[in-house]
Amino acid sequence: MNKVPARVNGRFRVGDMLGSGSYGVPLVNNSSSLEHEYCILKQLEGGAGILHVEWFGREATFDALVLDLLGPSLHDLFLAQNRKFTLHTVLNIGDQLLSSLEHIHSHNYVHGDIKLQNTLQTVFIVDFGITKEYWNTATQAHMPFRHGGHLTGTPAFVSINNHLGVVPGCHDDLESLIYMLIYFLHGSLPWFSTEHENLPSSSILACKVDTTIEVLCLGIPSEITTMLIYSCNLAFSEDPDYKYLQSLLHQACATPSSLRPHNGRPMPVTAAKTPHHKKI
Repeated sequence: MNKVPARVNGRFRVGDMLGSGSYGVPLVNNSSSLEHEYCILKQLEGGAGILHVEWFGREATFDALVLDLLGPSLHDLFLAQNRKFTLHTVLNIGDQLLSSLEHIHSHNYVHGDIKLQNTLQTVFIVDFGITKEYWNTATQAHMPFRHGGHLTGTPAFVSINNHLGVVPGCHDDLESLIYMLIYFLHGSLPWFSTEHENLPSSSILACKVDTTIEVLCLGIPSEITTMLIYSCNLAFSEDPDYKYLQSLLHQACATPSSLRPHNGRPMPVTAAKTPHHKKI
């Protein structure tokens, strides 16, 4: 493998390794996913939670994408806090990420890999390597429903439909976001091992299917339970109501802890907005 250059474009010094993934590899003779990510970031630039692109180009045998360095991921911050965020912090994260997802979705893209490691302090979404368009601008139509594909994204946080090979839509990004919020509040998820290691994707799917929403959301604000129910019941091509979801987070933030149940059970969700569609 060719040596990574010390500088990029003669201006940017390559520092320590911050992370790695399946897309950070040398270019051969095909289009780089970094170029795909660059094009998407330029379209999304200026939106809530979108990084500013400093430069993109070729350096030796590598494609290089230079972004603002904004600090640690929420995953690293969570570990540094002994897996404990306050309820206010979690709700604030959810509120900011909903705004980011609304902006991404409004440009006809599904991120496809919402997780702790892809969200940075303050709060920014990164890694658009597998982001796809869900809206055909030529035909002015939503992409058709398809199944039989492969899982994309990170198994611990993807939707059940994604596990089943259904092409992802906006609702899948939302389901991933809500899994993140539940993870922050519980410190883990039922489909993580006791060492917080990832299980095989087949085991994760089995656990997700077997875990009821009541059990998954035990002891957390009922508004987040309602968010999960709402998102899971969105139809494949239905536009999410982001303002409604944000209002639930604001409501949870405004409800004094003294009014929340003390028996560890979620409050009833009979007042929740009832979805009119069942997701395929």
